Order: sequence, then C-alpha cells, then structure tokens
Amino acid sequence: MASAGGIQIPSRLPLLLIHEGVLLPGSTVRFSVDSPRNMQLVGQRLLKGTSLKSTIIGVIPNTRDPEQDFDSLPPLHQIGTAGIAVQVVGSNWPKPHYTLLITGLCRFKVSNLLKERPFVLAEVEQLDKLEQYTTSTAEGAAAEDGELGELSQRFYQAALQLLGMLDMSVPVVAKFRRLLDSLPRETLPDVVASMIRTSNKEKLQVLDAVSLEERFRKALPMLTRQIEGLKLLQKTRKMSPDTDKRVLSVRKGGVFPGRQFSLDEEDEGEDGDDMAALERKIHGASMSEAALRVCLKELKRLKKMPQSMPEYALTRNYLELMVELPWSKSTKDCLDIRAARTLLDNDHYAMDKLKRRVLEYLAVRQLKTSLKGPILCFVGPPGVGKTSVGRSIARTLGREFQRIALGGVCDQSDIRGHRRTYVGSMPGRIVNGLKTVGVNNPVFLLDEVDKLGKSLQGDPAAALLEVLDPEQNHSFTDHYLNVAFDLSQVLFIATANTTATIPPALLDRMEMLQVPGYTQEEKLEIAHRHLIPNQLEQHGLTPQQLLIPQDTTQDVIGRYTREAGVRSLERKIGAICRAVAVKVAEGHGVPETSSSGQEPQREDKSLPPEMPIVIDHVALKDILGPPLFDMEVSERLTLPGVALGLAWTPLGGEIMFVEASRTEGEGQLTLTGQLGDVMKESAHLAISWLRANARTYQLSNLVGGPDPMEGTDIHLHFPAGAVTKDGPSAGVTIVTCLASLFSGRLVRSDVAMTGEITLRGLVLPVGGIKDKVLAAHRAGVKRVILPKRNEKDLEELPANVRADLDFVMTGNLDDVLNASFDGGFPGKTGAPSHPQLSSKL
Repeated sequence: MASAGGIQIPSRLPLLLIHEGVLLPGSTVRFSVDSPRNMQLVGQRLLKGTSLKSTIIGVIPNTRDPEQDFDSLPPLHQIGTAGIAVQVVGSNWPKPHYTLLITGLCRFKVSNLLKERPFVLAEVEQLDKLEQYTTSTAEGAAAEDGELGELSQRFYQAALQLLGMLDMSVPVVAKFRRLLDSLPRETLPDVVASMIRTSNKEKLQVLDAVSLEERFRKALPMLTRQIEGLKLLQKTRKMSPDTDKRVLSVRKGGVFPGRQFSLDEEDEGEDGDDMAALERKIHGASMSEAALRVCLKELKRLKKMPQSMPEYALTRNYLELMVELPWSKSTKDCLDIRAARTLLDNDHYAMDKLKRRVLEYLAVRQLKTSLKGPILCFVGPPGVGKTSVGRSIARTLGREFQRIALGGVCDQSDIRGHRRTYVGSMPGRIVNGLKTVGVNNPVFLLDEVDKLGKSLQGDPAAALLEVLDPEQNHSFTDHYLNVAFDLSQVLFIATANTTATIPPALLDRMEMLQVPGYTQEEKLEIAHRHLIPNQLEQHGLTPQQLLIPQDTTQDVIGRYTREAGVRSLERKIGAICRAVAVKVAEGHGVPETSSSGQEPQREDKSLPPEMPIVIDHVALKDILGPPLFDMEVSERLTLPGVALGLAWTPLGGEIMFVEASRTEGEGQLTLTGQLGDVMKESAHLAISWLRANARTYQLSNLVGGPDPMEGTDIHLHFPAGAVTKDGPSAGVTIVTCLASLFSGRLVRSDVAMTGEITLRGLVLPVGGIKDKVLAAHRAGVKRVILPKRNEKDLEELPANVRADLDFVMTGNLDDVLNASFDGGFPGKTGAPSHPQLSSKL
C-alpha cells in the first residue's frame, strides 16, 4: 500500500452496495447487510481473509443491491469511500444478516467494473490522500492561502463555536475537541458532517465534492444550521445557569474513531430518511383503515423512542411485517377449464372426484368473480397423493402454494401467533405463510389436520375454527398483528387420514372429499406414467438402459407391496433402479438364471451391458428377495370354523380372518386378538342368534345335541393379535365362522364379507365399503357379501373392480349363510329357498 506518492489503497476493491446511510472518510458507521452480493462479500472476503488488505472494501452509497442474485446490477454511484472493516457480527434473526462496523479511509472513483458475481469487484482510482487522516496538523501541510484558506478558517471557527456550546466534561465531546485540534483542516468537512445531524442526501453531497473548496462550501451551511438550531433551542427552554450547556444524546453509528452524537434532542438516534421511507411504505401498503390507523400510531411511538430501548426493535419489526403483508396484492386466476383438465390429468391418474370439484370451482369463478375460496378436506390413506394434488391444484389455478404441516402441533399460538407483550413473540403460521407467498389469494395446504394435539398452551384445532369458517375468516385476527386480516380469498385444502380424530365443529366447516386407495390397475398406470420415469431420472438412468415390463410391475404390486397408496411401490422401483445402476457402473448386466436353476457362466465383466436391461421375474427376485405377500386366502380356509372378513383402517382396507374352535367345557366363550367392546358384543350377538336358530340350520354341539353351546367351550380368535380391532362390521363374519364350526362345513375360499348384525338376524349397513372392496380385490377374492343398504356405495368403485367381483347384497343372515357356503345353507324344511342376490355391477 506504500508508494512514492504516499499511502495508496488497493487498485481493485470489492464493493459493498448501500442504499441507506453514507460513509464519509474519517467516520465510523455500522451497516446491516442481508442482500446476496453483500452477504457473499462478507463471507468470502472479510471472514476468510487473513491479511489487512482483505479487510479494505469499497462502500458505494445510494445504490441498492438486488434482492435476487440473478437480477442485473443497477447503475453504481461513481464516488465511494474506501473503508476498513473493524468488526463483523452475524445473526439469524429475524433473517440471516451481518452487521459491519466500517471506518472510512478516503474517496475513490469507480473506473471499471470487473465482475458482478458472487460479489461486485471493480478497479478504482483513489481521490484523497490517505495520510491526511493519520498526520497531525503540525506535521501536515501548511494552511492554504487565498479563498480556500479563508473557508477553512471560517469552518474551523464555526466548529469551535459549536464545541463551546457543549459540555466538555462529557468524554465524547472532549474527544471531539481533541480531534478538532489534531486533524488537518482539509479533513474537517468530512468528520464534522458525519457527526452533526444531517440527512443522507446532504452527506452524499459532501462525499461527491471532490475538490476541497467545494467540500467546505457544502459542509459550512450544515454546521451553521446546527449552531443556529442549538441557539434557538436554548432560548425557548427555561434553563438554569448550570444546565445551559446541555449534553445531547448519543446515537447509534459512532464518531470517528469511536461514537457519534446527535444535535437533535428529540427523535434521538433516528435516521429521518429511514423513518420517512417506512412511513411511505405504510401509506403505500393499501392496508385496511383500522390497520393503517394502528401502524401510524406505532410509527409515532417509534419516532419518540431511543434505539437503545428493547421495545424499539419489537415495534420496528411489527411495522415491517405489517408493510410486507399482502393486504391487496393478489394473483389472477387461470380460468381455462380445458387447460386445467389437461394439467390435472397429466399430473394425476384417477382421482376423478377431486378433479371434478376443482373444475366446478373454476366454472363458478368464471361466472362470479367475488367467490369466496372453498375449504376442502381430502381424507384418505397415506400415499394416495393428497398433498401432491393440492400442489397441482395451485399450479392449475395459477396461484402461489404454501404448505403448513400441522402434525404434532399442540399450541394454539402456532395458528394465531403470540401477543407482542411476550418475549420472542412472532405471528402465527397463517400470517407467516401469507408473508412468504406475498399474495392474499394463495392455496394453503393444511397437512395432517387429523394429527393436531392439545396441551396446556391451548387447542390449535379450536383456533382453526376461525380460519376455516367462511363466515368469519374475512376478519381473521392474529394475536401478533392485533388487527383483522381478510382470508376469504385463500383456498384452504386440509388433508387427513381419518375423520375420527377431527373435532366435529372443525369437521363441519370443511367439505369432505374421500380419496380412496388405488386398484392394482390404477397402480400399474401410475407406475408407468409417473413413478418409473421419476425414479429413472433420480438415479441417472434412461429408458434405453432399464426396461421394467408391465408383468414385472404387476408382480411388484401384488407380491411385494400391499397398501392403499403407492409409496412402497415407489421405494421398490427405486431399489430396482439402484441395483441396475450398480450393474451399469460396474460394466455388466443383471445376472440371468437358466431354466435348470443353475447360474450360467458370467460374460466378460469388461464388456458393457446389453441395453436395455430388462427386469424379469427372476431378476426381480434377485433384487427384492422372496415375495413378501402370497395369496393365502384359499390355503387358510381348509378347515371348518374359518371365515374371511373385511376391515377398514386409516391406511386403507384390509382382509381379516376369523378363526373358531370348540372343546368340551361349560359353554364359555373366549375372545382373543385385542378386540374392542363393540366387536366383543358382536361375538355375543352371533352366539345368541345361532343358539336361537340352531334347529332351523341343523346346528349341534360335540355330542350331537341341539344346543351348540351345551357342554362346549368356544374360542374365537382374530389373527394379527398385536393390532387393536374394533367395530360392528365383523358381525356377519363371526356368524359365518361359527355356523361353519357348528355344522362342520367349509366356507367358500373366495368369499369375503362385512356387515353389522342384530339379534333378529338383520344385516345393517357399515362404512368404508370402497376401501374394503379394494382390499378384497387385491387379495384375489371373487365374491363379496355386503349389506343391501350399502348397494349405493358400489357406484364409487372402478368399473374393472365391479366387473371382476361378484357382489351379493344381503338383508338378513339367512342370505349371508346361503351365499357363504357351496350349495347354500340348510334352512327350515319345506320353506321356500331365498333367491341368491347376485350382482355384476
């Protein structure tokens, strides 16, 4: 840095772009930076540098750094200040930023811009002598003659006059006196302009004054104005003689080389330009009248508040949040129904009910522009695409998308926010989401709304009542904002696995849309349309390298996964892709097995694999291992006393075996398998009905007596004993199982059933028919026995499932028993036989 011409700054400097505040040579100022280029400059230059030269940067005022790194750079202010960073402090609240303490060294002019990314680097030309700020008056040059000397003398005398009006016992004022005596005259305009109360525009004029004479002319009126203002202040206030010399407040920023003081006693420490900019933002935010009134009141309090008060930062953050909220900013909906239908069909296979509801909303929006956003709730097992279809709906409408995960939330403040009286208070997730998306009509996905908790901090499900009520959410009040915000244009979509854990009041506010599990045919289509291409892309493979035939995919669906959704299927396809990726990387294909079961000799490993690598059943077993699921229905129905039922779970439908055995005893009934009270009552109902109708159906006990329970103990077991089971829908299955046991006849191996029973032998309707029927279809069942009043639910089933299954609609247990056994079940002698109700819907 030393040269024959004096001390020189580096010819190439990284530039810090500042739009608020001006750094003058000789002053020390704090700057807060959070924009991409400025953050990169701090991280790569200041924090990683090890030499003094790496701490010298250029500060360019009146230039805003773009919010995004890929945005083009605005025109730079030509005159800047070279400074040395003496302190760097990082923080992550309320967002990642650095606070820099920079001491100004000298002016420079930007000659040539070298690069814009990751931070700005430019060639600069030094305009000031650097040693003038480090040389005392005695060692410096003699005072200039002529007009410049007169200006410098007048300025020096005015600075002494200002100093005489202040209390010299204060350390900062005493330091100002020492600086005034020690520094050369040519540095006084910069030092004094940085210390007295001036606007950023005035400081910028001083910075741009390259010639010393012009600099004195710009700074002298500012100094004179401060003196006159202080004189007027002293005249208007009645002061005692020993308080005439008032010490005026110290404000944030710093005087060279330490602190900085303000000559304005009111609004201490506040930057006038900053407050004016905030006030303009408040007026330009287009907020409601009530919110504007609150913001102006808080702004008035903020202006009278010193920056050292903890409440200053809280109030400032509150006002900035109010300004950033999208009070009137919205996106325009894309109402092209044909394009929306095409996009939804491309993104998701099946889900006709959900797609139809979205298209209905678009059609109504075309006819009425002021439609309130609907509140939908997608209920279905995991992995069927509830969350992804919500994202697809947002893309279809052309709206912003925001997902809010509610699983495990047990504090109502997560929804409504904290009151600002608490330390660390913040707005709720709803307001934070609106701030993130920046519009007032996004698509909000409230994920896992059925898994909300409850604690001492309140019930978040109750807090959601206001959010999800179309009659109330136009004036939603967050505790942090404490003013109403309109949520009526937000499209809320909730997802849940079950409605059992959702409070009734919350359930009543949402439009329920059931999302059942997929059939095997639908899974096959989804796998080849979406899952396989996605997994190939994620694993760096192409269709020319890996081919999974439909037969192989069908095998994976039927024998390696048994679920309502497609998550396990996607994981299995990912496992296949990983195995093939290893073979491709090694340079040889998947080993094939000969028909004799012996593995042939491998080809030369140095040869590339034949493309594409086709996954057949043998290769599938090598990769995924032996099948996890087998068609075990027929094997388990080889003895009397076994029947197949259908159950509903939050994960989708499942098949459920019921097994019964009898031994000599005292007529006791034993139930095992973690059964709930309702299912135990169904077992007792079945026993009572069979005992009452034992003669009719020719049932007997072990010794041939007419009472099946006489001298006999019955044991009913429901396998998968670790799983809790409850509900009335197993009634017909228990009756069929016991009838098989008492009669010694086998139940048909291709029959599954569900339905509630009564003591009179009636079969009542149950829920979850679609999920149960799909589970029976997955298990290879051919005949399904259902309550007659559930016939309407068959309309929701896919056409191929209705064609594959034989549905028997029953109104009483006599129909159930006739359909469960080959050749029917014997009834009363001479009684007309009941026709078998068979449907091929």
